Amino acid sequence: MIVGDIKPIEEIVASICGYENILIVGCGSCVSVCLSGGDREAQMLSQELKRKVHYENAPPAIAAGSILRQCELDLIKAYHEVPAGTDAVLSLACGAGVQTMAEALDPLPVIPALNTTFLGASFEPGVWQEMCVGCGNCLLTYTGGICPIARCSKSLLHGPCGGTNGRNCEVSPDIPCAWVQIIERLSRQNKLDLLSGIHAARDWRPGGEAGPRIRRRTGIGGSPGI
Repeated sequence: MIVGDIKPIEEIVASICGYENILIVGCGSCVSVCLSGGDREAQMLSQELKRKVHYENAPPAIAAGSILRQCELDLIKAYHEVPAGTDAVLSLACGAGVQTMAEALDPLPVIPALNTTFLGASFEPGVWQEMCVGCGNCLLTYTGGICPIARCSKSLLHGPCGGTNGRNCEVSPDIPCAWVQIIERLSRQNKLDLLSGIHAARDWRPGGEAGPRIRRRTGIGGSPGI
């Protein structure tokens, strides 16, 4: 899922300076799971932004709500209503959600309240780890389900590098070496031969090197692309 962190309150306050009626919109998908952008967080941010201590003059009028997903244009248009008099929307969504909201509500300003950080997974309560960078050319078939692009500090396609410190990365003793993990897992699976094949030079264009990426529904159940 997409993981995000709420921006510092000082940055958020500065971004809404000059507006009189703010609507905070939470997103009920990824960022609600990582506890940074759901309805509860929208209500909590609303209460914080109403405090006079953040402003030289009177604080703006602030309302709060949420939508299931801010990254779907038709969903926004069909189910989301902006109260009359709103002069800016403060979005608690990832960067994709903010941009989709901005498209749907143009010319109403849509301001991000989160920093989008990575695609991650939760291995223990309250902790999320980066697992994927959306490179568009997945290697997991050959690397035991461990992504070297996201989890190796150098994004090495072949490893480990000469800086490996035992089982850890040279960047920090707290970072496990992704390539050591890959080799150990493939060894447990008796699949080390997957690393001996010769692969063509990696095509980075699906990862965004050819401009913004677009995906159209393909390949399943009679959908376009079969």
